[in-house]
Amino acid sequence: MTREELRRAADVLRSADALIIGAGAGMGVDSGLPDFRGTEGFWRAYPAYAKLGLDFASMANPRWFQRDPEFAWGFYGHRLGLYRATNPHPGFALLRTWASRMRHGAFVFTSNVDGQFQKAGFPDERILEVHGSIHHVQCLRPCTEISSAAPYSVDVDPETFRARPPLPTCPRCGSLLRPNILMFGDGGWDSSRTEAQDQRLEKWLATVEPGTLAVIECGAGTAIPSVRHFCESVAAARKGMLIRINVREPQVPAGGISLPLRALEALSGIAEEMERA
Repeated sequence: MTREELRRAADVLRSADALIIGAGAGMGVDSGLPDFRGTEGFWRAYPAYAKLGLDFASMANPRWFQRDPEFAWGFYGHRLGLYRATNPHPGFALLRTWASRMRHGAFVFTSNVDGQFQKAGFPDERILEVHGSIHHVQCLRPCTEISSAAPYSVDVDPETFRARPPLPTCPRCGSLLRPNILMFGDGGWDSSRTEAQDQRLEKWLATVEPGTLAVIECGAGTAIPSVRHFCESVAAARKGMLIRINVREPQVPAGGISLPLRALEALSGIAEEMERA
């Protein structure tokens, strides 16, 4: 059945004029990035937080930047360094190749904050990061617009996961900076960058004829279903075909294509089918 679904997916991608790429945390696992699914998975990546009894939702909370900035930047500074050092797996290149053959190319919709699509060569103006990006920062006051995190590095103690001073501070007012990421219970997130991305997506979608869109979703779960909901709704609204790649939660609406595989395995399998034609 999986082989037949891979063939169907290859046929869809061959005939499509435009491609939506939806990506959740499962997209980065094959690049070696941690999958924070479940408390145990998170604690394996961050044993210091296991000792404190803190899970991902507890750490991904803006209150730490007010209460304990070194604790907050320890978590996000480690992730910033990890994402900077990680190279995208070959599945990203396959997606770029398929998009390059389509008249309208591709647009990425991702809940990941890791910047892997930009690193893989996807143009920044064709990416919507619905939860923001760790490669951008905002002032806690706030006093300035969102800016790049490129000038900043964070030294993190590998045992305690606490950041060592100096921490990133605003060049204008001297206040603490924080990542431009939507956290849990986050009323201070500056969403302007993501809103601009959304406007570009809507403008691009308006150029795509109904029935010519392929939607390929990689590693997006149901716990925080931003990507799944978007992919299902855009496929239905634009009369496109949804290809869902998810090793744990592969269920797909009627007519869609379900691939219960990891991202790279599924993308490589589709590529093999496309070469056979």
